[in-house]
Formats: sequence, C-alpha cells, structure tokens
Amino acid sequence: MKQRGKNFEKASSLLEKGKIYQIDEAIELLKKAKFAKFDETVTISFNLGIDTKQADQQLRGALVLPNGTGKTRTVLAITHKEDEAKAAGADFVGGKEMLEKIKNENWFGFDVIVATPDMMGELGKLGKLLGPKGLMPNPKTGTVSPDITKAIQDIKAGKVEYRADKEGNLHVICGKLSFDSAKLVENIGVITKQVVKIKPASVKGVYIKNCVLSSTMGPGVKVNYDVK
Repeated sequence: MKQRGKNFEKASSLLEKGKIYQIDEAIELLKKAKFAKFDETVTISFNLGIDTKQADQQLRGALVLPNGTGKTRTVLAITHKEDEAKAAGADFVGGKEMLEKIKNENWFGFDVIVATPDMMGELGKLGKLLGPKGLMPNPKTGTVSPDITKAIQDIKAGKVEYRADKEGNLHVICGKLSFDSAKLVENIGVITKQVVKIKPASVKGVYIKNCVLSSTMGPGVKVNYDVK
C-alpha cells in the first residue's frame, strides 16, 4: 500500500469524515490545506452511472470556462487558412509540412492541434502517432472546424475537454488554486451544468454517483455538485 506523506495526512485531517461539502466550502478547504510550493490545478471528478460500452453513453466534449484554466495552451493549426489562424493567435500554423515535421522529427512542441475539415485526410495518416497522445483533432471537442478562428480563440480563452473513462469517471480541470474563490465557483458551475445537460436519455437510476473536488497535491473533498 502506498504510504501518504506527512503533509498530505495533515491536509486530510482538515476534512470531516463522511461530510459532503458545498463547493465554496471545499475550495476554502483546499486553499487552507495547500502545502505544495507551486500553483496547483483544481479538478472536479464525477463518478457517473453510465455504461460506456453503449455508444450513446460514451461522453466526450469540450466547454469554455468563463475564467479560463490559468494555463496558456500552445496551439498548432493545420489549415490552408494560414493568415486567419495566425491572426486568431495560433502558435504554429501550416499544412503538410508541419505534419512531416511531427513524423520525421518527432516534434511535439504544442499542447493541442486544431484543423479545418479539409486537412483531416492528411492528419488521419498520423493517427497511430497522434491518437495515443490524445492529440488527434475531433469535431466533438471543437478542434476540427471550418471556423478556425473560433476554434483557436476558444482554446486560448480557456476551453477544457472532458471524456468519461470505461469506469464512468469524468475529470475536468476547473482552474488554479490561486484563483479567486468566486471565479472557481463560477467555472465549476459551468462544468456541473454541462455534465447534467449531457446525461444520456438511456441512463437509468442514479446518474451522478459521486463528485469530488481536488487540487494537484491535496486530498479529494466530496462535494454537492448542485451549483445554482
């Protein structure tokens, strides 16, 4: 069994066993329990009563957080609309030559790829290279779009992606622990409303079984996800 560090145990001792906290209470607890020397990322995790073997229950998508994530993501745009992509704020722009650079030089100096639909045939050739790294653009997450400007601007503004794993767990970044509490509450509200909104019609019984808020190094805090 993995042994917890003294700092983690001290942070965990601030939690009341068995209690389900309100979102604002949980945020204040995470701030109080902070012991890491860096600005930790806050994540909200849901355990959902879904069966991901069913096609309509494979939840995946993206949304833009009103207060961003606290991290600037490096964007590679694969498109013929190069001037438009550069104007929108893409860090790297190109077509086949950029894909050749990835293939031949094993270059991954970016966080996300966005592409126009006409380039997906070329991108598909690198599926075995990009897919395992989670870098293949997908219409469901808005990274494949004819509107390359909006795709790039959304990412720069704080778009986060979500995808339920085979156990029905879904994790979404909320921002940084240094954020003002009200901004974290607002971001979390947008996320929870989206999770409720995408409930598959075929799901029977309890949909959200558990909801936990945590920071990178801190303990998980069970929370009431019903944010108004």
